[in-house]
Amino acid sequence: MYLAMHTWMRAEPIEAAITRLPALGYEAIEIAGAPESIDAAAVRGLLDRTGIRCCGAVSLMTPERSLLAKDAARRAGAVAYIKDCIDLVQTLGGDEMTIVPGSVGQVVPEATPDEEWAWAVASLQEINDYGRPRGVRLGLEPINRFETFFINRASQAIALAEAVGDDCGVVLDTFHMALEERDINDAIRAAGDRLVNFHIGENNRFAPGLGTLDWPGIVGTLRAIGYDGALSVEFCPPFDRTPANPFPDQAETDFSGVSEEQMKFLEDHGSNLMSEAFYVGQIKQSADVLRPLIR
Repeated sequence: MYLAMHTWMRAEPIEAAITRLPALGYEAIEIAGAPESIDAAAVRGLLDRTGIRCCGAVSLMTPERSLLAKDAARRAGAVAYIKDCIDLVQTLGGDEMTIVPGSVGQVVPEATPDEEWAWAVASLQEINDYGRPRGVRLGLEPINRFETFFINRASQAIALAEAVGDDCGVVLDTFHMALEERDINDAIRAAGDRLVNFHIGENNRFAPGLGTLDWPGIVGTLRAIGYDGALSVEFCPPFDRTPANPFPDQAETDFSGVSEEQMKFLEDHGSNLMSEAFYVGQIKQSADVLRPLIR
C-alpha cells in the first residue's frame, strides 16, 4: 500500500498540489475529474520530475452529470465526460477511474429502480469497454444517503460491478462507510479483489486520528485481503459558519482559474473553507497516522 492525495478538496493549481507531496511523505496523487482545466502533458512532465505518480482520477458528478438521468442526452453527456477523464488518467500514467454513478447531491430519483439500474449498467459497460484497452480500471464508489439515493453501501457497489463485468472494481471510502456500513472491515473483506482504490477520511471527515475510526484495524484488514493499492486521503473542514468554527474562511484562498462548476462542488462540500495552514496540517496528520501502518 502507498499514500496518495486527492486534488478536489481545495482550489489550488494542480502543480502546487503535486509539488508539495514528496516532502510530506506521499507517493501518488488522485486527480479531480476536470480534464478541461488540466494541461495533461505538462502535468505528466511534473509528475515525472517530482517522482509522484498519478494513481487515477475521481469523477466530479455535478448536477448535469448522471448515469441515472431520465434524459438520454444527459446520460450520454456523463458517459462522454467520464471517457474524457479516462483519457486524462491514461496520459498521466494512472490505472484507475473512480466513478459515482449519480449526481452528487441528488437524493430524489427521476425514474424507477429498474430503469435506473439498467441505465447505470449500460452506461458503465460502455465506459468499461472504453477504459479496458487504455489500461484504466473502473472503481464504483458508494457514498452516503445524504449525497445520493443510488449505491450507498459496499454490497450495492459490488452488485453493480458484477453486473458491469468481471473486471469492474469498487472503491470504498471510510467516511461514507462509517455512516452506512454495519462493519467497515466486513465491507472491505466483501470487496476482496474488486477493491481498486481506498479513500481515507475520518468519521467526521477530518484526517485520520482526529475521529473515532480504528486505523490499525482497517489497514490490517486491507493487508489481509491482499490490497496493495493507494490509500487516497480526503478531508474537509466543518460546515460550521458560526464563531465556534476554529478554521479561517475562504478569504485566504485564491480561486482564480477555478471553473464555475468546480467552485459549486467545492462550496457544496465545504472545501473552499480550507486555509493553507489547515490543508497542510491535515495532509501531515494523515501521513503521520498512516505511514507507520503500511511500512
